[in-house]
Amino acid sequence: MNRKVILGIIVVIIAIVVAVAIFGRTNVETGGDTEERGVLRVGMECAYAPYNWSQPDNSNGAVLIKDSNNYAYGYDVMMAKNIADALDMDLEIYQIDWDSLPLALASNTIDCVIAGQSITAERLETVDFTTPYYYASIVALTNSDSDYANATGLSDLEGATCTSQISTCWYDTCLPQIKNANILPAMDTAPNMLVALNSKTVDLVVTDMPTAMAALEVYPNMKLLDFTDTEDNFEVSEEEINIGISVRKGNNELLNNINDVLKNYSTETFENMMNDAIKVQPLSE
Repeated sequence: MNRKVILGIIVVIIAIVVAVAIFGRTNVETGGDTEERGVLRVGMECAYAPYNWSQPDNSNGAVLIKDSNNYAYGYDVMMAKNIADALDMDLEIYQIDWDSLPLALASNTIDCVIAGQSITAERLETVDFTTPYYYASIVALTNSDSDYANATGLSDLEGATCTSQISTCWYDTCLPQIKNANILPAMDTAPNMLVALNSKTVDLVVTDMPTAMAALEVYPNMKLLDFTDTEDNFEVSEEEINIGISVRKGNNELLNNINDVLKNYSTETFENMMNDAIKVQPLSE
């Protein structure tokens, strides 16, 4: 084979490689037959352990927060990763203040909120919710040496100075049920709520069981007050203890897709995942 033939073959091969590269790139950029992998954009506080929190590294499988050097992890991140994998999508986590989550959803900044939200009638007016991805009973936390440490029912909390997290049924619905309560302004995050209790700024806080369990891992001086199996308990509806994933109103395709994924999970699976999150939560930081 002479040099001209060899040179000709090389030129043809180079031309083929270049053509394939350009063709493949064109398909991706212009929406040809080659489809790009979708992205699931999930909003959460990244400050609500054990549901979600931020940390400086990717330990335990944490996910890099969009436009940040920090990583997000917790029960909500575990669930977000599972859903994205099941839908064959890449995952992006957006750190958004609690009160701004519905606005970020409405403005299409994110696709869904996985942030420990109760499925309330008020929220259902502006967003759609999936079936529950957790069921969280409501409890109180106090300090072991407080006047309320031996409370056995809601009536024993009369006159307590208390608070909880802003825009939650804990603050809006449960605290007013305490007779003669001195209700202080709501806290912007769950960690700040727990700091207020630990510093004895308040006598007690109202929260849900996962948050309380996580707090007890960090603050051994606190005591759980669970009146769930008594008649003297907080009055809450099922919607206030059912925790769901919210999507934009009318986004039925994503809603149905996520619900299809959640069908594969049992209550026991939810509990096991939450226990795993509690074991590694960094509230102490």
